[in-house]
Amino acid sequence: MTNFDYDLLVVGSGPGGQEAAITAAKLGKRVVIIERKPYVGGVSLQTGTIPSKALREAAYVTSRTASLGMRRTIQSRAASEPGFLIDALGQKDRVVDRKEAQLLERLMAEGVMLIPGEACFIDAHTLQVTGPHGGRQQLSAAVIVLATGSRPRRPASVPFDKERVLDSTSLLKIRRLPETLVVVGGGVIACEFATIFASLGSEVTLIDSHAQLLAYLDADIVFRLADDFNDMNISTRMNTRINEITRLDQAVRVTTEHGDELQADAVFYALGREPNYGLLELDKAGLVADDHGWVSINEHQQTSQAHIYIVGDLAGRPSLASTAMEQGRMAVRHAFLGEVGQSGALLPMAIYTIPELSYVGETERQLLERKADYARGYAPYANTARGQIIGNEHGLLKLLVDRQSRLILGVHIIGESASELVHVGQMAMTCSATVDVLAATVFNYPTLAQCYKMAALEVLMQLG
Repeated sequence: MTNFDYDLLVVGSGPGGQEAAITAAKLGKRVVIIERKPYVGGVSLQTGTIPSKALREAAYVTSRTASLGMRRTIQSRAASEPGFLIDALGQKDRVVDRKEAQLLERLMAEGVMLIPGEACFIDAHTLQVTGPHGGRQQLSAAVIVLATGSRPRRPASVPFDKERVLDSTSLLKIRRLPETLVVVGGGVIACEFATIFASLGSEVTLIDSHAQLLAYLDADIVFRLADDFNDMNISTRMNTRINEITRLDQAVRVTTEHGDELQADAVFYALGREPNYGLLELDKAGLVADDHGWVSINEHQQTSQAHIYIVGDLAGRPSLASTAMEQGRMAVRHAFLGEVGQSGALLPMAIYTIPELSYVGETERQLLERKADYARGYAPYANTARGQIIGNEHGLLKLLVDRQSRLILGVHIIGESASELVHVGQMAMTCSATVDVLAATVFNYPTLAQCYKMAALEVLMQLG
């Protein structure tokens, strides 16, 4: 490795790239990150995970959910007030700035070099970097990690204008709350923003070609989410495709395949993301992308070139910051130490709709497909004192348990703090704890975590 300029060269400074770089630096390796944007953190920090969740928090405190129960007395400001959205977006920007400063400080502390510029391959071990002012330099490394993320899919037929026809990046920069908003898509990003803007006061219509929202989730959870959509007055049109989106003088017209026309102040187009390979010129490194633009990798994040790894959104689903971090760490430890990490089967998933959804493990559909013998236990938030105190009585925790081994197969949650609560189940599953352990655990009172005990006791009643 001494024949190269660096031990590790990382392209992209998002969660996967950060974790790869810092892990390698802690191993004593010479590390450099190449970042083409004038800021660090990637989509997660700048235009995705962090800013959208910061805006969600502002929306949440004004939502119907947050105004129920004892919390109705502390609701201080309505989203309809002039300047609310501007202030919320300003707070979002301040959160991003603080996180960016923390990231830079952390990279510097670990001795990671940061080079701004656009990277492209010269050969499998060498990248050319074109700086912001046009200067060029070549850098070589023994190991290369590509972590350039993904971008919203923007078909040429859709008249994006960053004002009325928006993608997930431009939506976070609007300065006026649309009275009416059409969301095209029924995936994670579409559902998250639909609930955010409905909570802020927009009249939201969601259109999707699938029969069900988030079809890969457990059906019980999706049904509850659909009920919450109804409560928030989000109109859904499923099994419907879009034929055309047309900008008008002061509005946008959406025409469906059935000939129906909808007119709204703005349209949010959220039908998929694309790999962000930019100008990398993968062919010069001996890499080939498929027809959809993705490069194949193995379970270690390796490409066909064993020293080149792909992590984060660029690796495809599940496209989560938490997954990206683990992929970056595992890739580096595999490259330099030969470690073989776990498959990631127990990685938790969270969707930050209002209310939150989170799960780990298998769904009932998956269990039925493999003809598993299982029991299910339910714990509605409404049956807990904490759920009633906070007014979040529609929440639900569901356990799926193997009848023979009594091991936990899946945990599925909808409701406040779902993204936090799921980790209890994840840890139990990681440690191969049985449902008996959850049933015997004493949780603080009153807490939502008590749902685990309730669901576990229900399962035990079935197991006998």
